[in-house]
This record gives sequence, structure tokens and C-alpha cells, in this order.
Amino acid sequence: MTPDTKEKIQYTTAVIMIVSAVVLAFICFFLNHYKIEDSVLWYIAQALVYAASIFGISLAINTKMGQVKNDVKQYVDNELNKHSNEKN
Repeated sequence: MTPDTKEKIQYTTAVIMIVSAVVLAFICFFLNHYKIEDSVLWYIAQALVYAASIFGISLAINTKMGQVKNDVKQYVDNELNKHSNEKN
């Protein structure tokens, strides 16, 4: 499984959870005389927490990896400049 496939699966399931929560809320609201049951609210909350965790974790990991790459690149560039100045 490639990293792209893994991310696509994560994002797809997160979007499906959000859509299912919205659909369930509308169905419950209109079929239950404009009241939403506690169990439906619990499902909506869990779906939103799941989706938020998928999007948040992915964003945090991508940001951290970008910072690490920049730090390593800066260190390597500094070392190369140091060694090239010593040769001159």
C-alpha cells in the first residue's frame, strides 16, 4: 500500500463519516417531529471527532515533516558552505 492510498482511504472515511452524520441528523430531525435523540447526537459527535482527528493528525504530521526537512536542508547547506570556505 502506497502512502497516497493510505491518505486517500483516511480522507475518504473522514468525509463519509461527516456526510453520514449530517444525513442522520436530518433524517432524525424530520422524522422524529423536530427532535434529535441523544444517541443520534452521540453518533454525530463521534463522527466529527473521528474526522477532525484524521484531518488534524495528517496536518500536524505534514507540518512537522516539512519543518524537519527544512532543518536538515539548512544544516547540510551550512556544512557545505563551511567546508567550501575552508578550501578557499
